[in-house]
Amino acid sequence: MPSQSGSRRYRKQARAENEQDTHRRITEAAVELHRSKGPANTTVSDVAKLARVSRMTVYNHFANETELFTACSTHWASNNPFPDPMRWASIEDPARRLAAALAELYQWYDEKQDMLGKVFRDMPIVPALQTVMAGLWTDYVSAMIDVLSKDWPVADERRADLRSALALAVDFHSWQVLTQSVPPQRAATLAAHLIASGFPSSRAS
Repeated sequence: MPSQSGSRRYRKQARAENEQDTHRRITEAAVELHRSKGPANTTVSDVAKLARVSRMTVYNHFANETELFTACSTHWASNNPFPDPMRWASIEDPARRLAAALAELYQWYDEKQDMLGKVFRDMPIVPALQTVMAGLWTDYVSAMIDVLSKDWPVADERRADLRSALALAVDFHSWQVLTQSVPPQRAATLAAHLIASGFPSSRAS
């Protein structure tokens, strides 16, 4: 016969596992609604209904929108890894590095546009989403630009111009504009060519 302490440990573990499962279901429900409707059009009631919990349960797990968006972004990013800028860093020629990076990035944008499009659309009107994305996406864009801006033979006074041009090239909205008329890979080639034309590399061919 199990001891009382053993029974208490079992019940405590069962409760913890149930809480973890509920937390996961709420997070996954919110992610799916953000993908299908967008963050601005997703209510706590929507999340609760899809996760099969009460509104109060959602609030018990996530005190505010920032906490929920943080959990959603972490969950989504773990299942949809961002292209790794360090893979591009091994390409010595900066123009070729940029072409390879944009080819990969634009293909990823194409595959993830159902979520990314709604997130970037809603950011200006959802302050909590801005807060979360300022840490997640802004840092990622900076990491991309740091890698892509290295080794270009430009004068110091044009270094800021180069980084601005790269920021425009890697921006999701730029991808949206370019792919309105051409496929993602053609758009990547075009964007890379435009930057290489404005900032010629002596090593590019």
